Amino acid sequence: MSPPDSAPLETLSLTELWELVGTLVAKVADLVAANAALQAENQALRDEVARLKGLPPRPPSRPSGMEQATGGAGPDESGNKRSRRRRGAKRDREAVTTEVVVPAAPPPGSRFKSYQDILVRELTLTPAVVRYRRERWATPSGETVLAALPAGIVGGFGPGLRRFLLVAHAQGQVTTERLASLLAGIGIEISKRQVVRLLTSRLDDLITEDREVLRAGLATARWVTVDDTAARHARQDAFTTQIGDGRFTAFRSGTSKSREAFLSVLRAGHGAS
Repeated sequence: MSPPDSAPLETLSLTELWELVGTLVAKVADLVAANAALQAENQALRDEVARLKGLPPRPPSRPSGMEQATGGAGPDESGNKRSRRRRGAKRDREAVTTEVVVPAAPPPGSRFKSYQDILVRELTLTPAVVRYRRERWATPSGETVLAALPAGIVGGFGPGLRRFLLVAHAQGQVTTERLASLLAGIGIEISKRQVVRLLTSRLDDLITEDREVLRAGLATARWVTVDDTAARHARQDAFTTQIGDGRFTAFRSGTSKSREAFLSVLRAGHGAS
């Protein structure tokens, strides 16, 4: 017999308490199922309203395997499962770029024993304004020969600054306004309009470098992983394909994931032949 609902809990026996808990669990399960059904019905009604209004349909929600491919271990050169990346002190010792000896002040008569090492990770952001003095020569024929600037300089900004803007904007998803504020805080005078220009124009050298990375990776890789993910942009379906191994990764976006589009990505800018 089930316990009465109005009976105080302290007056119920252990059996009656278990029966009450079972009843409550069943009611909660019924409520969860009813809520899921209501959500599905509500979404169906929303889709029907969108169809009647002529709105674009919802994109299919499909999980991407890119995270698993990025975090998982792939095969090594011999085809076996690749071991995890080394971390910790040994990996840091191999990455040391600068060594500083810190002197002590021992009392007279002390004997030097050894060093005690400590590895410190540091990041230095230092603004630099470089003056390039380009030689100008006048030829016997009256023409002027002007020395060329190093590659990568665009509009008075060097290649290191351009790379930082592209990485922060594309990978870090930092807006152009915040990039301008960040660089101003470091000590680099730059406007939002100049940031936009550096992100959107005269990128031929970086595009060529990105293409050469993909070509070199595909030419030397013993294995590659490939994955794609879908998203909508400006009411159109778009797809991003990832290609890489343990040494390189390349991303290519387009409006199609057909066989021809995928083969075009694998050609890495080469002709159709």
